[in-house]
Amino acid sequence: MTKRTRQALALLSAVLLAAAAAGCSSGKDPAPARLGEPRAPSPSTGSGANSAPAEGSARGFTLVASGDVLPHDSVIKRAAADADGDGHDFRPMFSLVKPVVSAADLALCHMETVYGEDGGPFTGYPAFQSPPDVADGLKDAGYDGCSTASNHTLDAGAEGLKRTLDTFDRAGLKHAGSARTAAEAAAPTLYTAGSAKVAHLAYTYDTNGYPMPEGQPWAVNLMEKGKIIADARAARKAGADVVLVSVHWGTEWQTEPDEKQLSLGKELTASQSGGRPDVDMILGTHAHIPQAYEKVNGTWIVYGMGDQVAGEMFNYSGARDMRGNYGSIGRFTFVPPAAAGQRWQVTKAEFIPQMMDLSAGKVVNLPAALAQDPGDEEYETARDAVSEAVLSRGAAKDGLTMAK
Repeated sequence: MTKRTRQALALLSAVLLAAAAAGCSSGKDPAPARLGEPRAPSPSTGSGANSAPAEGSARGFTLVASGDVLPHDSVIKRAAADADGDGHDFRPMFSLVKPVVSAADLALCHMETVYGEDGGPFTGYPAFQSPPDVADGLKDAGYDGCSTASNHTLDAGAEGLKRTLDTFDRAGLKHAGSARTAAEAAAPTLYTAGSAKVAHLAYTYDTNGYPMPEGQPWAVNLMEKGKIIADARAARKAGADVVLVSVHWGTEWQTEPDEKQLSLGKELTASQSGGRPDVDMILGTHAHIPQAYEKVNGTWIVYGMGDQVAGEMFNYSGARDMRGNYGSIGRFTFVPPAAAGQRWQVTKAEFIPQMMDLSAGKVVNLPAALAQDPGDEEYETARDAVSEAVLSRGAAKDGLTMAK
């Protein structure tokens, strides 16, 4: 980056932090709150801090969702440097997207890796064990919860899975897609956003060949159409007004959704009960690069949001591929139905291009950064590449717009 760009990024970071206070390839502020310490409430808590609406009232909500959090070794080292020798601080890494995330009524991330023991050792590719402090960074940014079903969910076996979910619980984050008990696996993850009860379900195509832990066939949700539909219907019976499905799927380094994504997406969005769709939105991860958004059978599918946090990424040809550090944040506005029993409608669909700037050690909101420094060619290239991928299946005609 140029000196001018670095200065602009520093200025942007300060501005955005002030605003927030007011309101799987190889990869090379104040002191952070430690797990278990009291923390100030997030400006947005889709998990229920919003007071329940008065009887008879109905309020819409905004949903923000983002892609893979994949801490490679270089990312872990950066967080250690940001902590000034006291553990790992991931809060600065999310500081430039914090205003967008924290302003949403419900914000969901995708935690692709599992956590190591306190104090380490921590590892990147190929078998990830990330610092538990990642959860503090996510919570501070305003996330309410994450999907945790991925091909890396069993990298450290049942112990790693349990450590991760225990850490989420202590940090005040909810989770969907992996479980410590059969009862936990059977219960949908529920949030309150606006006046809606929102269910979040999550699934993965595989666990990199690792078998389910002995006696725990429910430990990670696998991507099976029948199970997803059955779970969505169960969530509806549990009172969910909106059912969100996160899916770790697709072909790495391929912008176009593959045949499995297209066919399963069509089947899930076509499934109905009593004339009402079983699934209200699909949020995809895994491909490492941005993929398209598309409205199918009247329901939004995000085929792939790309990586939100990752180190240097190398594609299948062995070449450094900047797309591995590009991603999108999806932001959707839901409004209540006109009559009881009908579906909640998305009245506004937006995407925000983002980039993991490795030199700055931060996830950058590209439109906001370019508003500060319109001449940054690296950011312009990234924004245009994300936009082209996101809009590649004609989502603009259904009202999807770029925001900041």
